[in-house]
Amino acid sequence: MNDLVSKHCSPQLGPALSRDAAETLLKQLADWTMNAEAKEIRRTFAFKDYYAAMAFVNAVAWIAHREDHHPDLTVGYNKVTVVFATHSVAGLSENDFIGAAKIDALGAA
Repeated sequence: MNDLVSKHCSPQLGPALSRDAAETLLKQLADWTMNAEAKEIRRTFAFKDYYAAMAFVNAVAWIAHREDHHPDLTVGYNKVTVVFATHSVAGLSENDFIGAAKIDALGAA
C-alpha cells in the first residue's frame, strides 16, 4: 500500500512544495504528471463508457469530500481528467499527492 493512501489531508498554509519535494512524492504515484511550473499534477483516466466515467467521478467526489481537498475534474464520454493543486499555497502541497494516491487506490483505469 502506498504510504500516501494512509494519510489524510490537512489545512495548508505557507509555501508550496519545492520542485524536488514534489518530484519525490510524484514517484509514489502511477501515471500522474506534473506541469512545467511544478504547480499542479494531473492524470487522465479512461473508461468503457459514460456510466463508468460518471461512477468514477462520484467516487472521486466522495474522496474529495472526506479529505476536504477538491481536484478539478474534466469529464468526457469515457475519460476523466483529474487535476490537483493547492490554492492556499499557490502550488502543490502534500494534500495533492494524498488525494491522487487515494484516487489511484480506487483501482480505476
